[in-house]
Amino acid sequence: MALALVSYGPGGSLGCDLSQNHMLIGRKNLRLLGQMRRISPRFCLQERKDFTFPQEMVEGSQLQEAQAISVLHEMLQQSFNLFHTEHSSAAWDTTFLEQLRTGLHQQLDDLDACLGQVTGEEDSALGRTGPTLAVKRYFQGIHVYLQEKEYSDCAWEIVRVEMMKALSSSSSLQERLRKMGGDLNSP
Repeated sequence: MALALVSYGPGGSLGCDLSQNHMLIGRKNLRLLGQMRRISPRFCLQERKDFTFPQEMVEGSQLQEAQAISVLHEMLQQSFNLFHTEHSSAAWDTTFLEQLRTGLHQQLDDLDACLGQVTGEEDSALGRTGPTLAVKRYFQGIHVYLQEKEYSDCAWEIVRVEMMKALSSSSSLQERLRKMGGDLNSP
């Protein structure tokens, strides 16, 4: 685990640079989610639900850097919370689940430094703005769905597939932020 610590590369004078290692952890998290499949999604077609992922809010070109970091942080935090419940522990292989939790936690640690430096005093207000609020509502819908389906295997499989889409989208956002690295530190 010590090898997975993030080292910030050049380009970020304030230490708010999403390193290549951060991106590798994100890709590893996606692979882990793929490996966590326990049943075929085909058996769960009747359980499908459109969670209405806020794609435009997350990937929209109108996002300012501080908003983008706030949205990304919220997505990772909510994903971590989702997979850090008693119900998720019962649903998944504990080895894969623990690796996923660790990876999400590492990414959150990276973003905590960015969030504090980029947003400063605005941090609490950003959590109540459109894009971040849309992400919170999206995850609330997932939690409600799991409760309604009584955390069934099919419900978790539907959520696993949905989380692959969400984390893939967050990886795209992370890549965009990484490419903007120098811009993130501008006043």
